[in-house]
Amino acid sequence: MMTYAPEQLAALAAVVSEGTFDAAARLLHVTPSAVSQRIKALEEQVGRVLVLRSRPCRATPAGEVLVRLAGQVELLAADARAELGAEHSGMVRLAVAVNADSLSTWFPASLVGLPDGVLVDLLRHDQDRSARLLRDGAVMAAVTADERAVQGCRVRPLGSMRYLAVASPAARAARFPAGLTREAFAAAPQLAFDRVDALQRRFVAEMVGEGLEPPVHHVPESAAFVEVLRSGLGWGMAPEQAVTRDVAAGSLVDLAPGRFLDVPLFWQSWALRTPTLDDLTTRVVAAAAGALHSWTAPGRARRRPEGGAGPADLTAF
Repeated sequence: MMTYAPEQLAALAAVVSEGTFDAAARLLHVTPSAVSQRIKALEEQVGRVLVLRSRPCRATPAGEVLVRLAGQVELLAADARAELGAEHSGMVRLAVAVNADSLSTWFPASLVGLPDGVLVDLLRHDQDRSARLLRDGAVMAAVTADERAVQGCRVRPLGSMRYLAVASPAARAARFPAGLTREAFAAAPQLAFDRVDALQRRFVAEMVGEGLEPPVHHVPESAAFVEVLRSGLGWGMAPEQAVTRDVAAGSLVDLAPGRFLDVPLFWQSWALRTPTLDDLTTRVVAAAAGALHSWTAPGRARRRPEGGAGPADLTAF
């Protein structure tokens, strides 16, 4: 049975996370030569190249498997030390990928009262891009829009994050004087988080059909996104939690009351069962339950009957 030396696995994980052999050496408090020798020995044992010596260094597919193993070994060892009551059990670091909108709204509540000795390393990544981070071992858990389990991971539904189409009162008056028409959507500037943010396009397609190419401003930061909406530069899809107060105060208006997009979110974590990872999962699921809407099956759209109670539900996922 093939076994792997913990110090070699740690060296591999450090090179991939830090990006260079020198930075990995500083993290591990050894020389760059020692890091290189450990990686070389591990590659000889496996019979494959594990690290691409690029800038930054990247794990090969075989390397990704062992980087993930390195993280699992570290987590198991830390939990074992804690359970044995070791005097110096050390710190355990939990690397987690979280999309920006969750990070700026409901996710921080899951970290309240985190046990001493547990450190979090939050990576802000789009919910659609986190699968890569799970596969290569860069994170051990992620908030993601993908319900398909990454190999070696388990999935828990969290609920749906609701997005409203909002703008400042002045922007609505100037850009949509006759309502949400196809012509108005074609000319009105949109705000998007980045170039892969498709929420605005999907909402427009649901409202008036596809084929439009409106001007788009890109604002890749959640708080700034809402602030720019308030400024009147354009309209955009914003998390309901982030704009509820603005809509109530009148600094933003809901362009289509009762219409929204629900984005289902899932918690993917390593299938490895440890007290620390299980505790984080419990915290995240509880925080999501108190903040997100019930999960809606992808592709379904519901509309409230005239005079019925509750908002309409227009989902794009």
